[in-house]
Amino acid sequence: MSKELSISQHQIVKQIFTIRGIQIMIDRDLAEIYQAKTKVLNQAVKRNIDRFPEFQLSENEKNHC
Repeated sequence: MSKELSISQHQIVKQIFTIRGIQIMIDRDLAEIYQAKTKVLNQAVKRNIDRFPEFQLSENEKNHC
């Protein structure tokens, strides 16, 4: 049984940022969409690292998201 997401496409699009020419979403925003804790989402990424490109925001970039 799957949960229905209660977030609109418009809200999702507003959470996509283009940084260094790459479209990204912040982990806390993804966790909110999937109704999970950010820590749990990040653990899942680490377990499946080959599915995700390596990308770290600089402190300056973090302040603008």
